[in-house]
Amino acid sequence: MIPTIEWKNGRARIIDQTKLPGRLVYLDCRDVKTMWYAIKRLQVRGAPAIGIAASMGVVLGIKDSKAKNFAAFKKELGSAIKYIGSARPTAVNLFWALERMREVALDNSKKPVSQIKALLLKEALKVMNEDKVICREMARRGAALIKNGDTVLTHCNAGALATADYGTALGVLGKRIKVYADETRPLLQGARLTAWELMQHKIDVTLICDNMAATLMAQGKIDKVIVGADRIALNGDTANKIGTYNLAVLADYHKIPFYVVAPLSSFDLALKSGKEIPIEERSREEVTELYGTAIAPKGVKVYNPAFDVTPNKLITAIVNEKGIFRQPFDKTLKRLYR
Repeated sequence: MIPTIEWKNGRARIIDQTKLPGRLVYLDCRDVKTMWYAIKRLQVRGAPAIGIAASMGVVLGIKDSKAKNFAAFKKELGSAIKYIGSARPTAVNLFWALERMREVALDNSKKPVSQIKALLLKEALKVMNEDKVICREMARRGAALIKNGDTVLTHCNAGALATADYGTALGVLGKRIKVYADETRPLLQGARLTAWELMQHKIDVTLICDNMAATLMAQGKIDKVIVGADRIALNGDTANKIGTYNLAVLADYHKIPFYVVAPLSSFDLALKSGKEIPIEERSREEVTELYGTAIAPKGVKVYNPAFDVTPNKLITAIVNEKGIFRQPFDKTLKRLYR
């Protein structure tokens, strides 16, 4: 398996996902600014992978610190964390990882700065390695929802490119199945990334335009819909790539199970509902241009939210490394607090 992100020779190495599927290109992030741009520009993307990138970004942000005491170091660390946190607002894994790094530093404030730096790197690597274990556990649990011969519809990319290992939603697709992958406008993650990944793993995949899902469902060609998540509220409302909500409504109408697969780090149990989830809005050029070529009239108004929120009542079950959670989510998800 090709690693999406790894720590190598004192720097973070990522697959530049903006170059796929045409070229497999690696980007070496040697400083925090490069990592910030990698997250912002979606060179690294997918909630778990963003969390890993954020933790490594902290290491890059403080590795050259000349601070002589913890007070000075804490200030530099805080600046690095704030900077990385400004890259993207919706995926809670980003902030989960940053707070985890902050806590490591605070818990070791009595130690020399050099030792704290080493502990921060150790924690970033731990975040990455834990994700590998979590992906496999989610795959094991989620596999119970899929039968040999099933035809599954997915949206955006929730495979290995979104994590450090198998992926979230795509990780459960280990049986003899057929997959329809939405192209996922405007950045075509389904076409560029999901289709590429599934073909690499010899899984039968058919690419469709986003507006073809209803027809497939009406024809009885979809057995299940499986997606990932960027943030899940306490009541089960789920933020994921724009267009996910459309599929949930269609699946509900056609009585097709709709499953969300995401690690605990994607849960924001401090939020009571999806109404509180911040939704990132991205540049107009993502909609009006395709690889630098204009595909819309110059000056046209554009609305480009990167995510939408699927109401919990449209979700059949949520899978994470702790189990399969079903309705009513406001009660079952409270188990995660414990």
